[in-house]
Amino acid sequence: MKTNAARLLDKLGISYELRTYAFDPDDLAAESVAAKIGLPAEQVFKTLVARGDRNGVLFAVVPGDAQLDLKALAKLSGDRKVDTVPLKEVQPLTGYIRGGVTVFGAKKSFPVYVDETIELFDVISISAGARGTQILLAPADYLRAAAGQVGPIAKPKDAA
Repeated sequence: MKTNAARLLDKLGISYELRTYAFDPDDLAAESVAAKIGLPAEQVFKTLVARGDRNGVLFAVVPGDAQLDLKALAKLSGDRKVDTVPLKEVQPLTGYIRGGVTVFGAKKSFPVYVDETIELFDVISISAGARGTQILLAPADYLRAAAGQVGPIAKPKDAA
């Protein structure tokens, strides 16, 4: 099944692969998704929604085996402070539910910040905009389609 994200990539002439998997609504962790689609967690990028104190809502895209570094994101986005938005705001802001958030086809076009490790891979995986479906594509194509700005915005999980 084609999602809005896949249709957008089609329109841009970007090649990708859709990969579906059985999902558990109680376990939407990127590591679980990675195992189900056969990629290491660091190649499965999760899309988070955050809000900066100066520039408002933005997307932060980080590897599945890492967590968002809010201070680094604030610096990259030109904000003094950034926080992830409460879960209840994600769908009204993006049109997507948790586990299915992607920058492609979101309700509004917010700035996109992507962790620099995306450039280490030939292929990455992102949500296709629906739980149970991932899009695999080249990082350069993702960055071009998302108009993503790259920087060091991830840190190891549970790091201070």
